[in-house]
Amino acid sequence: MAASLVVFLVALPLCVGVAVASGVPAELGLITGIVGGIVTGLLPGSTLQVSGPAAGLTVLVFEAVREHGLPMLGVIVLAAGVLQLVMGALRLGRWFRAISVSVVEGMLAGIGLVIIAGQLYAAAGQEAPASGPDKLAGLPSAAAAALGDTAGPASLAVGAGTVLVLVVWGRLPRPVRAVPAALGAVVLATAVSLVCSLPVATVEVHGLLDAVRPPGADAFGGLLSPAVLGTVLAFALIASAESLFGAAAVDRLHDGPRTRYDQELMAQGAGNTVCGLLGALPMTAVVIRSSANVRAGARTRASRVLHGVWLLLFAAALPGALALIPLPALAGVLIHAGWKLLPFGRFGALWRDHRGEALILVVTAVSIVLVNMFEGVLIGLALSVAKTAWETSAVRLRILDPRTARDPGATGPIRVQLSGNATFLRLPKILDTLEALPQGRPVELDLTRLHHVDHACRVALENWAARHAAPDTAPVRVTEPAPVT
Repeated sequence: MAASLVVFLVALPLCVGVAVASGVPAELGLITGIVGGIVTGLLPGSTLQVSGPAAGLTVLVFEAVREHGLPMLGVIVLAAGVLQLVMGALRLGRWFRAISVSVVEGMLAGIGLVIIAGQLYAAAGQEAPASGPDKLAGLPSAAAAALGDTAGPASLAVGAGTVLVLVVWGRLPRPVRAVPAALGAVVLATAVSLVCSLPVATVEVHGLLDAVRPPGADAFGGLLSPAVLGTVLAFALIASAESLFGAAAVDRLHDGPRTRYDQELMAQGAGNTVCGLLGALPMTAVVIRSSANVRAGARTRASRVLHGVWLLLFAAALPGALALIPLPALAGVLIHAGWKLLPFGRFGALWRDHRGEALILVVTAVSIVLVNMFEGVLIGLALSVAKTAWETSAVRLRILDPRTARDPGATGPIRVQLSGNATFLRLPKILDTLEALPQGRPVELDLTRLHHVDHACRVALENWAARHAAPDTAPVRVTEPAPVT
């Protein structure tokens, strides 16, 4: 019971803040939190992981609503949920653990940068541009416009004050820290705004039932659009990766039952299917809420289910309380959340030990800011695959008797040995070395120590051997590995 109340207090401001930042009614965030608790919380998979709307999908949802409209959001989330169910049934959940950690951290860093840039506009009471580059380029003019407006300084003060409270909350006395930082910061900002009558914008409230918008039959025709299908795929893959990586992180925080990845993927799919039917935001498992659940002493899935019940009771009994929350305060909460997505502490060690992985992280993050979420992640995955292919295709070419090979008076064969993995990526190096061998000398080419030869390399070696063994040149003798029986 106590753990569920803690998770509820952590989830409440985040549900509302993520919805507002996504450009949808605040109630849709609460609906997703309710479904994440009651529906996903009851299903097997992870015992202590808590699901709901996540800051990591804010950018993707905002782009989807801007490009396809709010009525299509339910269809996209529903289709993504069904795709997650299919992936779970095919036992693909465990394969998400094979995704490069650098790509995932780069994805989170890119999301964090876009969230910070967008919410700085909200904190200043300004309208944010649509694209990432425009958000960054327009920050100076937005700050000047806010400072020149009568309400702008007050809005900036509320947003900055919220971030400051979140930063210092962990240093406050223990009784104060019993209240979740995000909730405490939002309550303080709301109280100051009311007492001082600050001219700041607040959350618009339309009622929980009014916010439920099941997709109409005509909206499903949008699934024939390649752009919509790409968005569905992005929702499913990114939400699944974030949830399953989060499950691995939460498993390290407790000694209870381990996550069953395929079942957790199906639980997330079931939750997103219900969210889609209600026209709500997509869900993922959220590490902030899950870690709060573990630290509060939760031992069973009852706490995550009850947190959904408390969200439902709050939305039904006290919807007017949402209308008191200043938008700059929610922006401050999300700016702080976006900052925590940036891997400052891990990047230095990664750069020292694995510079290639660090570059993949940076390129993924920058691509998400400059292009969009889905294409940025694809760029990161492509770089990761290319880096792995380059590293695994290491090949060594040795001339076993280099002195004899360089001796112009020698007549014996030149012995050349290849070891490792010969692929097209290393083909220029191999051919340059072979073609630099002295002409008119026989060559013994030893391939017995090669673990793998791809088709391009084999054809190139055969062509070189045929040219070198022409009637007017010395022969080539190739020694290959014995066939495996």
